[in-house]
Amino acid sequence: MQIKTKGITRRTMIKGGAALIAAPAVLRHTRAYAQNPTIKVGHVSPRTGPLAGFAEADDFVLEGIKAAFAGGLRNNGDGKDYSVEIISKDSQSNPNRAAEVAADLILGDEVDIIVAASTPDTTNPVADQAEVNEVPCITTDCPWQPYFFGRNGNPETGFEYTYHFFWGLEDVIAVFLDLWGKSGVKKTVGGLFPNDADGNAWGHPELGFPKPLKDAGYTLVDPGRYQPLTEDFSAQISAFKEAGCEIVTGNMIPPDFANFWSQAAQQGFSPKVVTIGKALLFPSVINSLGERGDGLTSEVWWSPNHPFNSSLTSESARGLAEGYSKATNRPWTQPIGFKHALFEVTADVIRRAEDLSDNMAIVEAIKTTNLNTIVGSVNWANGPVKNVTKTPLVGGQWQGGAGNFELVITSNSTATEIPVGGELLLL
Repeated sequence: MQIKTKGITRRTMIKGGAALIAAPAVLRHTRAYAQNPTIKVGHVSPRTGPLAGFAEADDFVLEGIKAAFAGGLRNNGDGKDYSVEIISKDSQSNPNRAAEVAADLILGDEVDIIVAASTPDTTNPVADQAEVNEVPCITTDCPWQPYFFGRNGNPETGFEYTYHFFWGLEDVIAVFLDLWGKSGVKKTVGGLFPNDADGNAWGHPELGFPKPLKDAGYTLVDPGRYQPLTEDFSAQISAFKEAGCEIVTGNMIPPDFANFWSQAAQQGFSPKVVTIGKALLFPSVINSLGERGDGLTSEVWWSPNHPFNSSLTSESARGLAEGYSKATNRPWTQPIGFKHALFEVTADVIRRAEDLSDNMAIVEAIKTTNLNTIVGSVNWANGPVKNVTKTPLVGGQWQGGAGNFELVITSNSTATEIPVGGELLLL
């Protein structure tokens, strides 16, 4: 069995001096030959801070994954059963903190694989730490362009150690255009794009919304990037009112949308369709808006109605969502499926890697993944660029009234296997 070299790479690249890694390297080598070897998986997500909604279901998902892993995972290469230890850390919704805890997992805990989810503020710094330290990494819950190009990815060469599954801006644009096309409203759209990795990607003149909206006959009114956690959207609202915008779109964190939507009401701005990424994903946010949450629209990555099952537990999407609600007395959230799928892919990789003591063998197993998961197919042979594979996306609307909101799928032209549950209603 080949001894892992990543300990040397980490220390020599970041701290310098091979002497520092002598003891850990021996310990890892010994562990590889132990009777019950253990694979360490590092996990990073934003449990606190403005992105905490993405990690709301972490405890539930991790508890289920640990139960599924309790008997160990058998590796096909050596026929051994491996215990899996998951070490989870909070990014605090801060990219600098995400990089810090990823480095801790890699250098301190010496994880074999690192996984991360929830916006480029988490996925990108974690993936960057994994890439420089030559540690296999799987990420999700971030459109692929902010992930790939936000890390200065080159489509010709890609990355060596870091792999991502999710949808792309081309998919969310197609979903939003499908939603709006059903509405019959004026094709003038107000854009709310923050000055962060997501906002800069969504508002990018070529890669983001401006060009495809123009090609589809829409006029995009973009007042420019605003700073996240801004308290005053008067300039944006004034521009939208002056242009007669009947649609508002963008990508916002929940506190920013709450401020904008409250100020829009105060200043007499009443668009007929509001379709916002990120902020409008979560029932807790919609319920906090009261009746003003009724009729808001967003992308839908995952729901109880998605016709997929877990490769790890055989549970259906509906079963996983209802299990969460039963265990927590809270409504299901979209990240549940993708957090679960992260560990489906991880388990599949652990089973298939030819040599779990060799990082490149783990990377090869990731690269050759072809797995039907609870969020759909994950297969990096079918991606738009190296290191990326896409999952299906549809559109939906919050309907039903305060305290009883349901995210109803109203647009599925981009993924017809996911059933529609109702029609789009104007605000």
